Parts: sequence; C-alpha cells; structure tokens
Amino acid sequence: MSLPAAGAVVLAALLDRLVGEFPTRVHPVALFGRLVAPLDREWTAPRAVGALVALLLPLAAAAFVAGLVALADRVDPLAAAVFAGVVLFSTTSLRLLLDEARAVVDLTDDDLPAARERLRSLAGRDAAALDAGLVRSAAVESAAENLADGLVAPLFAFAVGALVGLPVAAAAAAWVKAVNTLDSMLAYPDKPHGTASARLDDAVMWLPARLAAGLIAVVVPDPETPWRARRWVGRVASPNSGWPMGTLAAALGARLEKPGAYVLNDVGRLPDGGTARRGVSLVARAGWLAWLVAAVALLWRGVA
Repeated sequence: MSLPAAGAVVLAALLDRLVGEFPTRVHPVALFGRLVAPLDREWTAPRAVGALVALLLPLAAAAFVAGLVALADRVDPLAAAVFAGVVLFSTTSLRLLLDEARAVVDLTDDDLPAARERLRSLAGRDAAALDAGLVRSAAVESAAENLADGLVAPLFAFAVGALVGLPVAAAAAAWVKAVNTLDSMLAYPDKPHGTASARLDDAVMWLPARLAAGLIAVVVPDPETPWRARRWVGRVASPNSGWPMGTLAAALGARLEKPGAYVLNDVGRLPDGGTARRGVSLVARAGWLAWLVAAVALLWRGVA
C-alpha cells in the first residue's frame, strides 16, 4: 500500500500548490464544523458531554473516510489512491497559509489598518492596537504554528496510517484534522465542554509540533536552532505551539511577541518587512520538505 500512498501524497501536494483550498461551502472541514456547531452550547454536564464529543466525532469522521476509501479500492485501486489524495489535500493546508501570511506582511509596509484587519484570517488576537512590528510578528508566529497544525500533523498521521493500508492512512489524517477542528472551535476557558478536546489536541500535536520545529531547523540550516529555542518555548501557554514559533524566532534572530502573553527571543528586535518575509519563506521550505519526506519515505517502503 505504500506506493499508492506515496502517489496520494504527491497528488495532495500538487492540489495544494495548484488549487489551494476547496471552496468554503463544500470544504469537508467546514462541513464538519457545521456538524459541531450545534453542540457548542451550555450543557448540564459539560465535561462529560465534551468528552463524548472529543471521542466520538473524530472517530466518526475517520470511520466515514475509511469506508469511502475502502469502497473505492474495491472498485479500482487507482481510484482509492486518488480519493485518499483528495482526503489528504482537504485535511492539510500550506499555500493558503503562506499566501495569507505574505499578504499581511506586505500590507504592513503602507496600510497598517488593512494589515490589522487581514491578520484576523491568521491569528485570533485583538490587533487594533498592534504596531507594524507586532502585526508582522503575529503573521510569522501563525505561519510557524499552522505549519504544525495544518500540515505536519495530518501528513504525519497519513504516513503512519499508510503502514497499515490506504483506508487507515486517510482515516488517520481525517481523525487528526477533526481533533484539531474541535480544539479550534471549543477549546476556550469559558467553554468547559471543550476541555477534553483541548487535552486531546495537546496530546495529538505533541510530536508534530516538534517535527515542525525540526523541519524549520533543517531548512535554515542550523541543527542547533531548536536547542536555542528551548530557552523560551516554555513561555507559551500551549505545550506545543511554542516549539515551531520559538524555533523560527531563533532561526530569524528576531523577537516574536504576543502582548500580555509571551515573548520569544527577547534579545532580538521585532521583525521588519524583510525578516518577516524570510520567516514565511522558511515556513514554505519546511512545508515542502515535509511533503517530500513523506512521499519519499512511502515510496522507499513501497519498493524496498
């Protein structure tokens, strides 16, 4: 199954580069979000309900995808590979992330209010009082964090699942994306029904976040970058997002800051336009390296 899985990875990477994203109205992740939305309300037993949501909804998404890929495989193995590639494409995102980050950085040069407004597509923070350096910092931080969430995590899950079979690979990617979507929608301090989703996402993202940091270090290239980042990654409340963000701060020699929350590399300066663009470019290279490593690893296993 590794050769079809390698083909599916290549197809997903090409679709990401050429298409970018499904339209929102038909995007599978958006459709999943619409299923979750009615559950985002007050409950008499919020933590119990939240635990069931965190357990059952990602499993349901994974089972649905696995069934479709298995059905396609019974018709034609090539159709199964293509369908699995489309599933992987729908659960990953690189081009859109990079395009949005670059757009925000470019706008800081001559239209700061527009940059603050555009930042909403990347970071859920109040940008009304942010100066240009802090807006650029937020764009770079979001690019690094979403490299792990939006690409490395589902791609890694797909590659591991491919060791079992193509339906499992697609299901694993869908499961990870569903977990991450629940975290994005429900994991807030005022939503006790989102506690289980937040904890599950922390566990699922532990390794992908560190793999993303390693990919950034490779493309710098400076293998000591993550070790320098260790000095400040603990300042981020998340046990995971500090790794890719902190590693990128170390790679750029720049200060990345979320006011009132954390400062990464406080001996550096906030990124200027050129530094921020270099940061987005490093994330782009790390993302394409992730695609390449996954495809080559699966291809090698298929011919070995």
